[in-house]
Amino acid sequence: MIQPSTLLMVRPASFVYNEQTAGSNSFQNKVEDETNSSIQEKAVAEFDNFVLKLKEAGIDIRVFNDSPSPITPDAIFPNNWISFHDNNSIVLYPMLAPNRRLERRMDIVDAFKNKETKLIDISIHENKNIFLEGTGSIVFDYTNEIAYANTSPRTDKNLLEELCKHLNYKATIFKAVDDAGADIYHTNVLMCIGNTFAVICKECIPDQNQANIICKQLEATGHELLTISRAQMNSFAGNMYQAFNTEGKSFIIMSEQAFKALNSEQIKTLQQYGTLLHAPLYTIEKYGGGSARCMMADVRNNY
Repeated sequence: MIQPSTLLMVRPASFVYNEQTAGSNSFQNKVEDETNSSIQEKAVAEFDNFVLKLKEAGIDIRVFNDSPSPITPDAIFPNNWISFHDNNSIVLYPMLAPNRRLERRMDIVDAFKNKETKLIDISIHENKNIFLEGTGSIVFDYTNEIAYANTSPRTDKNLLEELCKHLNYKATIFKAVDDAGADIYHTNVLMCIGNTFAVICKECIPDQNQANIICKQLEATGHELLTISRAQMNSFAGNMYQAFNTEGKSFIIMSEQAFKALNSEQIKTLQQYGTLLHAPLYTIEKYGGGSARCMMADVRNNY
């Protein structure tokens, strides 16, 4: 039986458009005539509905409440500051935005670690303006021990390679750009790797030779490849995640916007690998520039 997933999520206390992250995240949008209290209220409603859907599917969800102070607009995206690994390691990451560094909470770490847990804290690299933002920056192929990442202001190549040595992973590093030719801020908006399928926005990788190498590697490691368009990526169709409920049933989790962006053939392909579970996350996507995958940290170690 496949090991059931445990997903860490953080219920927001002060979700708003984060000025400190907007410069490197083209997916964020600011609407001047909406109040912060309205944005927070809508985000909490979306979060609670999403958690309810996951729980109804039988997926193990561990929800922590964001603290009102200090103010952390992006606390809803915990996957950027922490990751968990099958070798009982927990990694803490360096974040580009100063107000995102405040999201790291040792009470959350303590809730999941045990006596044998190895804590790999690379957050100190913030002092040198070197950043690597968890499973936003890195899409892990856990089965084949490969870490995929596109370089950006938030994803440092050398630090990724250093982390891979700690985890005994191989790094696959590439460049991916948005509509304006700027670096895509996080890898997990353009690709998703499940047990036996992978989703990728190949046209975002300007070096076609590099794109072909990545696709061939994904196929060689046992993944059926589903290619999405740039427009679909902009609707967060790359920001999916495969999780398993307590009975070992597979679910492919995404936002409603992402689901609506897929065509019938793509949906049919994905349904071979799990039940498609989607929820409306429009406020979180608009102001936060992240979607379903960004909201979940997969607790893979034994705690």
